[in-house]
Amino acid sequence: MGYEEAGRERSAEPSSGVSSAVLENVFDDPTHGEPGRDRIGVHLGWELLLLAGLAAVGWLLWQEDSAAVRGDNLRTLLVDAVGLGLLALAAGLSLRTAAPNLAIGPIAVASALHYAEQGDRGLPESIGMAVAVAAAGGLVLALAVVVLHVPGWAASLAGAAAVVVYIERRSAPVLVQSDYDPGRSAGYLFAGFAAVAVLGGLFGAIRAIRRLVGRYRPIGDPARRRGAVAAVVTAVALVFSTVLAALAGVLLAANDPGPVAPTSGLDWTVLAVGVALLAGTSAYGRRGGVFGTVLAVSLVAVFQVYAPERGWTLSNWVVGGVALAVGLLVTRLVETFGRPRPGSTDKPEPLGDGTISSGWTVPQPQSADNWPPTLPTQAAPQSVDPWRDPRWEDSPRRWDTDER
Repeated sequence: MGYEEAGRERSAEPSSGVSSAVLENVFDDPTHGEPGRDRIGVHLGWELLLLAGLAAVGWLLWQEDSAAVRGDNLRTLLVDAVGLGLLALAAGLSLRTAAPNLAIGPIAVASALHYAEQGDRGLPESIGMAVAVAAAGGLVLALAVVVLHVPGWAASLAGAAAVVVYIERRSAPVLVQSDYDPGRSAGYLFAGFAAVAVLGGLFGAIRAIRRLVGRYRPIGDPARRRGAVAAVVTAVALVFSTVLAALAGVLLAANDPGPVAPTSGLDWTVLAVGVALLAGTSAYGRRGGVFGTVLAVSLVAVFQVYAPERGWTLSNWVVGGVALAVGLLVTRLVETFGRPRPGSTDKPEPLGDGTISSGWTVPQPQSADNWPPTLPTQAAPQSVDPWRDPRWEDSPRRWDTDER
């Protein structure tokens, strides 16, 4: 091994005073967000409050009318919670990627209308066509967002307007033509929704996935492009959010014995985004909890059953607006106490010369003209008079003796 290879190996060794936290995060890319691990404690604390609120509202509903949480009423409640949960998942997924999809409410209503009209043709025909059209529309929306690099809320609002035009072609409510009853599998549907929500939260808590999903979140000029990886992740999230919204509309229409009204559906968007924020998802993207979606959806669904029992008439606008207001406060808490701990060594600090101090010794590049040679230059040897070499003398020099 030569001198250059040995020098490179010595320069790559971490210094003895570097903490393990710095070494763990030294390869975080500062251009994709602040380095370090997000704190999850604020999410768990808020989820405990949501659990306490759910227990309180459930106990009040039980005291008011215990029949509302038994038998067919319980199955209807569970299916409504799954429908709202799918909308909340759609909103939360787009929020986590920092590209909120405001078209999910109109998409759900349009899907419900299609299912009501085509339900007599069977589930594959009615649901399959609705999901396919929603996926195609989501792809168009995704391409508009990532190719033009425009805010997701603005592009999806334009898409919502297009869907509302489709809805307004119907002037009267539409009766559901299908005999499918989701209440017969209400328990399985709710268990599946809860599993997807919790598993998604667990995966989203992993730092690598959390940073990947939130890569579209701006950290400087929001008009600057965030790269191809961010564009792909955001596009996939927008497509999945539209599909989830279409499935939610079908489920809500099948669970309601009445006709489907041709409304704009924007009230469902407000409710879904409000529930997603109430669950602990940040309005800025990237950050979110683990059990928050299940707890927030259950809390709102139970409250919507409890309110009529008390004689309160509350529309989706009211419930969604309150959830949205509280969710914005939760976003402030999440962004304040959920980011990497301030003052920790996880965040590399710039040095005076513009380099990053992370505890590693990195040799600075030099120009080719100033490169040191492989071996040091030897001094030129001095010429020696062979006749003055001491080996030619067999007796001491006369002037060096004491007889001089």
